[in-house]
Amino acid sequence: MMAAGATRAVGRAASAAPASERGGSGARATSAAPASERGGSGARATSGHPGLARSGAVRDQRIERVEALVAPADLLDELPLQEDHVGVVLGGREQVRAVLDGADDRLLVVVGPCSVHDVDATLEYASRLARLKERLREDLCLAMRVYFEKPRTTVGWKGLINDPHLDGSGDVNTGLRMARRLLLDVLGLGLPVGCEFLDPITPQYISDAVCWGAIGARTVESQIHRQLGSGLSMPVGFKNRTDGNVQVAVDAVRAAAVPHAFAGIDVAGTPAILYTSGNRDCHVILRGGRGAPNHHPPDVASALELLSAAGLPRRLMIDLSHDNSGKDPARQPAVAEAVAAQIAGGARELVGVMVESFLVPGRQELGDGRLVYGQSITDGCLGWEQTVDVLAQLAAAVRARRAGTAGAGARPSSGRADGG
Repeated sequence: MMAAGATRAVGRAASAAPASERGGSGARATSAAPASERGGSGARATSGHPGLARSGAVRDQRIERVEALVAPADLLDELPLQEDHVGVVLGGREQVRAVLDGADDRLLVVVGPCSVHDVDATLEYASRLARLKERLREDLCLAMRVYFEKPRTTVGWKGLINDPHLDGSGDVNTGLRMARRLLLDVLGLGLPVGCEFLDPITPQYISDAVCWGAIGARTVESQIHRQLGSGLSMPVGFKNRTDGNVQVAVDAVRAAAVPHAFAGIDVAGTPAILYTSGNRDCHVILRGGRGAPNHHPPDVASALELLSAAGLPRRLMIDLSHDNSGKDPARQPAVAEAVAAQIAGGARELVGVMVESFLVPGRQELGDGRLVYGQSITDGCLGWEQTVDVLAQLAAAVRARRAGTAGAGARPSSGRADGG
């Protein structure tokens, strides 16, 4: 089926945003002069600061324009969490933490589109997943992958927050509104949410709606992102590097577990120094690297030894996509089968998997005309029917592991319906 769902969803959100916060002719401060030399917010910043005004000849020489960014507190007031949302977030975080710690013998599964570009299609997917979650809740702790930021190897679409209109306009204020509204809608279905965090400012706008976070393969070695992980309120997974190096992910987990201080913004949008207490709910995600997988038993054993040597809990998630599947979405079921065999064989250190999945299998190029409804514009994904089969196979593996370890002190699932 063909539709322009992305355009419809973007149009509604754009029309709801104040003109001063949208791109195009309504945007403020469109002059090509350096920001410090222009009117608007740049001029206000230099008023009463002669030293800053004098620096205008040398600073911001490649900044085309500056627009006011909505303050986190204002967006949270505009789109607040409701009581039922809070229950899903806190319940989801608690259950993810229990799975990671081995107190809950279910498998954590973070499943959903590679990235969100069409709000309507994403909500349809969420509705289906919410129903499936109830059927599988005894064996799987499901969270929906809802990714808004896309790190790029070179260039490309950078995600819904950065480019909600899919046209390169960079309407970040509208993107933040769309992202937060979508998160609330997904939580309203009773689904916990998993997000990758890329921009260190973004969590102030959406992290209160997230149950599980990820730091990606391109940022796992970044001190900024390790510090960010140490202050996030949910469990966080760190992927191995794109070249397959797992040690950097282990190092990231160690770094995120301890307190840090770093520059950022507070909920009011004011520049601030953030002091963290450290996040001990972090873990490594194996995603393969440089064209080679790392989900097979020898790779898993090697990663577990690295964790042991670092004095960290022996627990791993496996990404069924990316280099583990050779970047071929049709191979994700084969990877799932290999991982399920390890789980069924008693591998309790395998606490979770990630699956890239959408309504329609495969991917499409942005800019090729009318978009196929429910198909990814970034990495290729499994279709819905394949996703159902993969999740059923993983659930069966959990039951087999449970049956094999029932006499060894493993705690069975609580089977609770909140979060999961």
